[in-house]
Amino acid sequence: MNVGDLVVRRSYGGDVTFRVEYMTRNQAIIKGTEFRLLADSPLNDLVQVPATAKTERGERARIKAAESLTELRKDRQEPSRFGVGHGMGLFEQTPKEVSYFELPGKVLHLDGDPGYLNKSLSLYEQLRIPAEGYHVREAEMASVLYRLLPRVRPNIVVVTGHDGVLKSLQTYDLHSLNSYKNSQNFVAAIRVARDYERHYDALTIVAGACQSHFEALLGAGANFASSPGRILIHALDPVYIAAKAALTSVRETINLGDVLHNTISGSQGLGGIETRGSLRIGMPRLQDLSTLKVTPSAI
Repeated sequence: MNVGDLVVRRSYGGDVTFRVEYMTRNQAIIKGTEFRLLADSPLNDLVQVPATAKTERGERARIKAAESLTELRKDRQEPSRFGVGHGMGLFEQTPKEVSYFELPGKVLHLDGDPGYLNKSLSLYEQLRIPAEGYHVREAEMASVLYRLLPRVRPNIVVVTGHDGVLKSLQTYDLHSLNSYKNSQNFVAAIRVARDYERHYDALTIVAGACQSHFEALLGAGANFASSPGRILIHALDPVYIAAKAALTSVRETINLGDVLHNTISGSQGLGGIETRGSLRIGMPRLQDLSTLKVTPSAI
């Protein structure tokens, strides 16, 4: 067995596929390929699997992720979401005659995992959502946000990475931040972001990772957070919510039932509060200036 190999854990019934990140003589640090899970494991508990191997749980997650991406793409293609033809007073033309441009909300994404960050940025790019992403250790997110927020001026902030209940403790209290690997770091980052912008609709904050202290993250000022059921969340769940916020009109609130249903982990993995979207549209449609014929005015 080598670093980079795909493995499953015997003691967990091989339910999640991991990649070996680091090895010592008897232990390995392993990272979930689909779920935001970083763990250590005895080498004798690991079983190497081929790249084509699929766990039932992982396959369900991949199918759900594909469905969620399809839904987001539909949001990009349906002008009815802007209120066209619904008496909103924004357009007087019929949908076929509408000429407009879109300004999706801008995302600032901090991720404690470089691999998941790259996947997240790829998804934002596919959906044509403006985004800046940075690989930042969870313990440093608050200080990095303090510096980045005034420069980036995002509509949506995502702080995610790795978390979990510290089962190594002899006793742990799910209500205490001390029982979690990184929830206290996410709380600190949320507080910095909420101090920067106190209005929940002016800055949407999506925070947390696997098994995070959901109530503490919401209490610190997040709009959406993980994990109500203290379960594993999919690597792209925070991205899905951020994208939904970026592509929902400022005149509408994000449909909580819809967004949580379409996350891969569901309502046990993420939850949130009523929040307005951040997409704006303008008229007329922006033109390619290179095609314009302009006659200079006489002075």
